Amino acid sequence: MSAFLIRDIAPADLDDFQKAAVHLDSVNLPDDRDALAQIIDRSRRSFAAVASGASEPPARDRCLVFVAEERDSGAVVGTSMIFPQHGSRKAPHVYFDVLEEERYSETLDRHFAHRVLRIGYNYKGLTEVGGLVVRPEFRRHPERLGRLLMSIRFLYIARHRAAFRDEVLSELMPPLEADGTSLLWESLGRKFTGLTYQEADRLSQNNKEFIRALFPQDPLYASLLPARVQERIGQVGPDTKAVEKVLREIGFSYAHRIDPFDGGPHFQARTDDIRLVRTTRTARVADAEIVPGASAVPAIVARERAEAPYFTAVRTSLPVEEPPGDEATVTLALAADARDVLQVAPGDEIAYLRLS
Repeated sequence: MSAFLIRDIAPADLDDFQKAAVHLDSVNLPDDRDALAQIIDRSRRSFAAVASGASEPPARDRCLVFVAEERDSGAVVGTSMIFPQHGSRKAPHVYFDVLEEERYSETLDRHFAHRVLRIGYNYKGLTEVGGLVVRPEFRRHPERLGRLLMSIRFLYIARHRAAFRDEVLSELMPPLEADGTSLLWESLGRKFTGLTYQEADRLSQNNKEFIRALFPQDPLYASLLPARVQERIGQVGPDTKAVEKVLREIGFSYAHRIDPFDGGPHFQARTDDIRLVRTTRTARVADAEIVPGASAVPAIVARERAEAPYFTAVRTSLPVEEPPGDEATVTLALAADARDVLQVAPGDEIAYLRLS
């Protein structure tokens, strides 16, 4: 049986949440206790709104935080997040398009292909997945917690498709300097804003006006930047190589866009084309339990409620063959320990996602 329970975050998780945030300290998951407490409150209200179908808070203000709880200790050892709508008229999604411009001189018989950065804004919004952190001591766990926390977000999106946008974005961290600064920011953004990378990163959480006001709106030729900076544009950092691999496997691709602060690449996919969204299923818990020793595949099984905890999931094993019938009538046998952890009984609705 799985050693971990995946669930929505609770106020009591604040201490452990901060222990996880230390390892990312990003716009989405800052190492700031007060900010993290606000994220937890925002997540609770967001899960409640999705569960009830309420219109408040609006999608642009929602944030859904999933945590991996070690069942023996009760400690939170990993996190992942969904932002249903990243980008609005008040706070647009900002990026650099990475374009190629070719130039040729017949007189000199010389040809150049320049990379050009052009700032762009998305006001309609995309769904963003982020905040994926597993504490270092659990990163090589046999249950592959990082993949579980990544996958659970797409199961949830599939279950509540109307609550999310038609495209999903994942902004990957690029290679940064040892002190956490960005070469791109030092060569570009800092010259136009006078802010350090950390100051700009923090300010942009709630206010992006300074980007529109101070950043150049005309295309920028990357060839004018130092060679070391050019090499980092659109590159994936060493700690996020594994995330890139999984994203590509499930249908994401590099969008030829980067973060305007650090140059990290943007990966995007059509929501309905993401393999984990397409393969999420629902069923009712069967009367019979899964037979121990029978051929089975690893899977995530989830259960939802109308009150907190709104969402719980566990890694378990399911029969190799899909059960017959449509989603309105199909039943699924679960192992007894999975039933106990999820607190489900025969006839209860569950969602499941096979992992292989």
